[in-house]
Amino acid sequence: MTASSASSASTRQPEIRKDAVFNRLVIFSPARSRRPSDFKSHSPTKSPNPNPKHLSCPFCLGREHDCAPEIFRIPRDTDDWKIRVIENLYPAVRRDLEPSSCCEGVVTGFGFHDVVIETPVHGIHLPDLSQAEVGEVVLAYKERVCQLARNGLLEYVQVFKNYGASAGASMTHSHSQIIGLPLVPPTVSSRLDSLKEVFDKSGKCGLCEASSEDILINESNYFLAIVPFAASFPFEVWIVPREHASYFHDLNEQKAMDFGGLLKLILTKLSKQLNDPPYNFMIHSSPFHLPPSHLPFAHWFMQIVPQLNVVGGFEIGSGCYINPVFPEDAAKVLREVNCTIN
Repeated sequence: MTASSASSASTRQPEIRKDAVFNRLVIFSPARSRRPSDFKSHSPTKSPNPNPKHLSCPFCLGREHDCAPEIFRIPRDTDDWKIRVIENLYPAVRRDLEPSSCCEGVVTGFGFHDVVIETPVHGIHLPDLSQAEVGEVVLAYKERVCQLARNGLLEYVQVFKNYGASAGASMTHSHSQIIGLPLVPPTVSSRLDSLKEVFDKSGKCGLCEASSEDILINESNYFLAIVPFAASFPFEVWIVPREHASYFHDLNEQKAMDFGGLLKLILTKLSKQLNDPPYNFMIHSSPFHLPPSHLPFAHWFMQIVPQLNVVGGFEIGSGCYINPVFPEDAAKVLREVNCTIN
């Protein structure tokens, strides 16, 4: 069933849809939801009266000496920085280890784990920045991924952001993270295998063909923001390059700025409509050493997941998700959110 035919259905019965990108099933069960327009976070992430002076926060301007070593800052060679990329003080993987196997099924925890401090000001969050400033954060991601790509020992890099304690953020100061691994995670391989299956059947990239008017939220010169046809989570959003592109770090400055503007708009809409919910976003790029034959179906994108419900035993046990909001309804609600951004 296409998104258009699903939207035109006169009744809303449960549906099971196949997510052809992540290769999983999603059950859409409207009986388990309130009206889509009523979805709100019950614990908004921002404080109603944020205190701009957090003297104990090591990410704030003037506290640089309390952080792990700096990799680079923007602008360069100035105390008046806007963005800093630093090593993670409590890394999941360590850059000082030798990348080798210990025994079958076990390798050393070699890798890179970095933090991108998105602003020097405590209480300012990513969508509070201007479009140009969000674009500069995107360019900082790109620069660090390019550096890691030249390492030679790394196979995959994940850029991600956890916003809010329930989404995994341990620091309230606005930041995101980058992890580089010496292997390709199984979920990434599964995503590529699923996209290859679509390409082998249709001769087309599944993400190039992913959009329709029913699931489109907004668009820019170079990107589309959609609620995916088989969204695993309520109000999940993907930002997808209009033109086929395999690697996030190949985008140029013009496209990075365009991407930053659309990202700011979508985060603002989600905050306004859903009462500033905790969220995660992930940039799904391609492994560094991807065979050329995979490039026609490997398409990078960003996935944004507001944390509005709890993943339960059925989802964990079956790998099949339950979403109470049809994507077409979520896209309509977000399209109609009136936002003015600068």
